[in-house]
Amino acid sequence: MPTKALWGDGRLCYGGDWNPEQWPPGVWREDVALMRAAGVNLVTVGVFAWSRLEPEPGRYTLGWLDRVLDLLHAGGIRAALATPTASPPPWFSLRHPDALPVTADGVRLTHGSRDTYCAAAPAYRDAARNITEVLAARYAHHPALALWHAHNEYGTTCHCPHAEAAFRRWLTTRHGDLDALNDAWATSFWSQHYSDWAQVGAPRATQYLANPGQLLDFRRFWSDTLLSAYTEQRDLLRAANPQVPITTNYVLGDWVPVDHARWAREVDLVAVDHYPSATGRGAEEQTAFAADLARGWARHGAGKPAPWLLMESAPNQLHTAGRMHTKEPGRMTRHSLAHVARGSAGVMFFQWRAPAGGAERFHSAVVSHAGADTRVFREATALGAALGRLTGTAPGRVEATVAIGYDAASDWALRHPGMPRAGLDHCGEAAAAHRALWHAGVTADVVPPGTPLDGCRLLVLPALYLASDATVDWVRRHVDAGGHLLVTWLSGVADEHARVRLGGYPGAYRDLLGVRVEEFHPLADGERVPLTGGGTGRIWSETVHPAGAETVSAYAGGVLDGRPAITRHRVGDAYAWYVSTRPDDDTYRRLLTEAARLAGAVPTCPGAPPGVEAVRRHDGDGSLLYLLNHTDEPQRVPAAGVEMLTGEAVGSALTVAPGGVAVVREEPS
Repeated sequence: MPTKALWGDGRLCYGGDWNPEQWPPGVWREDVALMRAAGVNLVTVGVFAWSRLEPEPGRYTLGWLDRVLDLLHAGGIRAALATPTASPPPWFSLRHPDALPVTADGVRLTHGSRDTYCAAAPAYRDAARNITEVLAARYAHHPALALWHAHNEYGTTCHCPHAEAAFRRWLTTRHGDLDALNDAWATSFWSQHYSDWAQVGAPRATQYLANPGQLLDFRRFWSDTLLSAYTEQRDLLRAANPQVPITTNYVLGDWVPVDHARWAREVDLVAVDHYPSATGRGAEEQTAFAADLARGWARHGAGKPAPWLLMESAPNQLHTAGRMHTKEPGRMTRHSLAHVARGSAGVMFFQWRAPAGGAERFHSAVVSHAGADTRVFREATALGAALGRLTGTAPGRVEATVAIGYDAASDWALRHPGMPRAGLDHCGEAAAAHRALWHAGVTADVVPPGTPLDGCRLLVLPALYLASDATVDWVRRHVDAGGHLLVTWLSGVADEHARVRLGGYPGAYRDLLGVRVEEFHPLADGERVPLTGGGTGRIWSETVHPAGAETVSAYAGGVLDGRPAITRHRVGDAYAWYVSTRPDDDTYRRLLTEAARLAGAVPTCPGAPPGVEAVRRHDGDGSLLYLLNHTDEPQRVPAAGVEMLTGEAVGSALTVAPGGVAVVREEPS
């Protein structure tokens, strides 16, 4: 859904989650005045307000929300109105204890936090539809309404009897009959063969290793079940007013059982929440990767480049393990504009005003406990002004000639405890490849299998463990069209059911790569293996037999001494690389830089100094060059055109301030 559908004039969205139910009306008026001063034009309301909207079953108190939306409209600010179904009220949990979630250990959780529900429980789904219908009937045509925000961060799972029954129904639809299920799950192993559907249950805690096919399908089941909960709400909202776009915010994390690429077909606008977990340069690396993931999901859903929206981010904190790290001055702006550079239709924060109490009272906020006379609010105001100067820039295609394959199911499958090594992580491997390219100055798309690869010169498959026949065909079509390929260890090893492809690894791609892997040699944590081409490998190593490929780098020492570690195979006019270990970061960067160069994929801004991130967006005959200086020194970067944040003409180069950002509307070449 293009930004113009929200505003009509091409403005970027700017704002965040606002929780007026936590404050008296006097604060509401103060907040709206502060929003106007900061350039805010969109706020999310009602996300966690179910108990204030429906304090008793069937009794609704909506007057306060009427006043809030009227106040926003009078102030020229629009609303992303949420359905509050991520946090049922206490009365619901007391009335329907069977709708409380049950863990894999069989423990039923109690009310007292958010997300205490089972999306497979009929009572929960009924209650969610009821509150959605009430909100739709009352507000679908309110002049402040710009966007429906259904639920919040779908991701809660459950192992209760409701979920178990729904899982069986889902399995009959997916597999058809028990013979197909037994085949997909390889149930002849360990005497797990099923002779009646009643024997099939949710994967509860068990004596030893659970069935990998069952675990994988349970994740898929929950993705589809949560999606059906979303589409129920979406359809009610759409029926009330088809002109208002509808979305839900994607939450990122290895615990999330949601295939966001598949969901992208069901939302009008892909919306993501992103909270980096690193304090050093890793936060910038994570920001770029998350933004490119979101852009790939949006493209997968639309079938063409499409905008998406950063729905939640932390204005002034990095939420690291064990502590909150305060963002340095300028970092809020750099992180925000890094998302915009990669296609976001704006910047939204969680949250607008820090609450005085509650579990997230110290969560990052634009208006902190200290009020508006703060560095953070001043920087947020400056960011709002900068976004205003970028009006009309939301459309456009991000320039990227390298694509990284990413698949949620492969990530889930690699986490099975019966794998040859603990800690295997497809998402982490995709991020490592992206990081190497990011440091090389090469912008990459991160795409689900099946996404059209028009314009892609190099496709990277990092531990893309599962390979259905459709995925294999997608890769082959890319290579047949002259595209280059780089495949890493544990890619193409199993089919979509997590059954190993026989005949040697990587089963699906052996002929393309010109190799046959006989044996795995997982490495211990902290273990390194030297490579003859320079650098070291970690995590993994393999016995690789060339079958047409040439050796680029070999293992040095140990049982694999002299055997290929990295190979290259000529396929027509292209190269297909195989990487059987995880190179150290510098070696990986050099390797991917060389693979990209041979494929004809060059850095976005070859003259940019190290530490300066460059992203180019094309729109018709014009282009925008985003430059983000992640260093504490001024950096001179070649560019020509007009710098949009200052309006200054740029002849052949400009200086980007320490920690600063520049956006150059480039002269047509």
